[in-house]
Amino acid sequence: MHWLDHAQAWRAEPDDVTNALAADGYQECKREVARVPRAGATGGVWQGMDHKTGAVASTVWTREPNTGAPIVFITINGNPLQGA
Repeated sequence: MHWLDHAQAWRAEPDDVTNALAADGYQECKREVARVPRAGATGGVWQGMDHKTGAVASTVWTREPNTGAPIVFITINGNPLQGA
C-alpha cells in the first residue's frame, strides 16, 4: 500500500485495506461492488464502525483506466487518511 500524490489516494488492493480496518476493530456495515458485464469489478465502497469508539471508516475504490490498478480513498470519521 502506498500513497499516490497525483490521485490523493492509495494504491492498494481494496480487500487488503478493508481487512486491515477489520483487524483494527472496524466491523463491516456496508459493502457494494460496481461491475461491468464481462469486465469484472470496476469499483466499490465499504463502511465499517468501531463499536468501542463510535468511529466510522469508509473506503471508495476504483480502477485506473490505463492500468486497471486499484485506487483506494480512505476516510475515518469523514477525514481523509493521507500518506506522507
